[in-house]
Amino acid sequence: MMSKKKILIAITILSVLLNCITISYIGFDYYTNKRNKDIFRLNSYSWANKQLNAKTHNENRVVFIGNSITENWTHLRYTFFKENNYVSRGIGGQTSPLLLLRFRQDVIELKPKVVVLNTGINDIAENTGEYDPVFTLDHIKSMAQLAEINGIKVILTSVLPCRGNGWKGHITDIPEKIISLNEEIKAYAEANNYAYVDYYTSMVDDNLGMKAEYTFDGLHPTEKGYEVMEPLVQKAIKNLINQTQ
Repeated sequence: MMSKKKILIAITILSVLLNCITISYIGFDYYTNKRNKDIFRLNSYSWANKQLNAKTHNENRVVFIGNSITENWTHLRYTFFKENNYVSRGIGGQTSPLLLLRFRQDVIELKPKVVVLNTGINDIAENTGEYDPVFTLDHIKSMAQLAEINGIKVILTSVLPCRGNGWKGHITDIPEKIISLNEEIKAYAEANNYAYVDYYTSMVDDNLGMKAEYTFDGLHPTEKGYEVMEPLVQKAIKNLINQTQ
């Protein structure tokens, strides 16, 4: 029969083990929840949105929503946005479902005349799961429909050319996936009378990647790359603004 001392030692050891397991579980659960909340980034533009809403003059406001390609645009070509009353709501790494999650607060509630939507490359990169072109296009459709219901003119844009340098090794046929998705986006835009801006054709090289002079990493445009994109999208914006006046 075990002595009281041995029983006490056993209970102490068991208690320590249970505490270690509990602490580990709590820590893992906290990390997982924190990581998931960081993915959504729903409050990234909360303060900036409030400042916009406080303004009384928002005539011809245009919101660009997208991923790092949209976000970097603001950093490299700030005057393009400032001088034209364009608002950037890009967040690096985001996929089409993540854009849809924040579409109401970062687009609809800002009451723009026009929204410019660029997404898809991070879906193909599998940032939030295996790429499914139907799943991606459905999110694009949902955002376009939400905008239209709220009286916002829609501009859908092509995915930029990319060969996936440095991407996850199992992701294949990247240029082909981009071409196919662009064809679907264009067809959907034409079928629903949305504007479509084709960045791809002006920026693709002979190997179906982005022209070297327009990118620093094969994915993100340089300032020169954005200079190519700007007149293309601005033409579409002006056409839609003229239609509303």
